[in-house]
Amino acid sequence: MERLDGSIRRVLKGVGVPDAGRLTEITRAWPATVGDAIARAAWPQRISRDDTLHVATVSSTWAFELGRMAPEILEKLVAALPEAAPTALRFAPGPVPEPPAELPEQRSPTRPSVGPDETRAGAVLAAGIADEELRETIARAAAASLARARADRGF
Repeated sequence: MERLDGSIRRVLKGVGVPDAGRLTEITRAWPATVGDAIARAAWPQRISRDDTLHVATVSSTWAFELGRMAPEILEKLVAALPEAAPTALRFAPGPVPEPPAELPEQRSPTRPSVGPDETRAGAVLAAGIADEELRETIARAAAASLARARADRGF
């Protein structure tokens, strides 16, 4: 026995009405698929008849940059939502919802794990500092910064 929602979706699609349930699926998966930084700056708005997902961005700069990343983002959407993923993406400035406010107890300052690559890079960056204590402090700070940058990447 087939579910009623599948029948309704097919009938609506046949007469050209976009699938609201599909947009809901995409919207639910959006933050996990694109990462927090992009989800704060861009949000799915609608799916057009040609199966393009229109995404609002906080600025034209974000629209431009995400447009360049569209193949990567689309690939991740297809992996996350094989049945619901759109065939194309279009980014344009528009309204983006505010992220929910975090409660203070929900915020946990996580320290990224500093690996040997970051440690070596930090040492190279601080090598020109004559004072040994300052050099070691700067090397540790640089390594932590490099590890944080690596951990913050959504892609």
